[in-house]
Amino acid sequence: MPQRRFDLIAFDWDGTLYDSTALIVRCIQGACRDLELPVPSDADAAYVIGLGLHDALRHAAPGLPPERYPELGLRYREHYWAHKDDLVLFPGTLAMLQALKERRHLLAVATGKNRRGLDDALAQAELHGVFDATRTADETAGKPHPLMLEQLMAELGVPPGRTLMIGDTTHDLQLARNAGTASVGVSFGAHEPETFDAFGPLAVVHSTDELHRWLIDNA
Repeated sequence: MPQRRFDLIAFDWDGTLYDSTALIVRCIQGACRDLELPVPSDADAAYVIGLGLHDALRHAAPGLPPERYPELGLRYREHYWAHKDDLVLFPGTLAMLQALKERRHLLAVATGKNRRGLDDALAQAELHGVFDATRTADETAGKPHPLMLEQLMAELGVPPGRTLMIGDTTHDLQLARNAGTASVGVSFGAHEPETFDAFGPLAVVHSTDELHRWLIDNA
């Protein structure tokens, strides 16, 4: 078995393992439209993916008074839950995770979703038990604050130098930098890969199959 460079591999969820970016964008736009707010562009709506819901709504609807955030959040959730069964893992995700488990990597999820949303998605994807630990934005500080990743490392007993964070947004890569870990960016999610360079990822990959190969060769 090749020597491991990283003991813990932490994944973002939406846009990294789960093909949900387009739906989230539509739900944010739909929620703003419901409240007769300016509708963010696709790029502006995609930018907030990965943030906790409160921070995401603040960016998506900057003119909305904070006391109305719960109203906008409710409308977003209603749109999302109406279509959540349409979502699937990116092709090749299960094979990649299984290969990493066989190499005895510890696997984690660090996500801007809330606990209910992640647990529902894990059940739908039949991935309960695959990950050794998970953290959601309603349980800890949201990205890019390092606490989420720091808690995962502490729970699993892995130092930053042996941890790799993988994500599709600058929030994920900044989270890794803030926590002192290495990172890999994926270009098929919410943010344009041209924005990743400032955060020094070890690589930027363009498909799950390419990510799988990179991890086998380099992780």
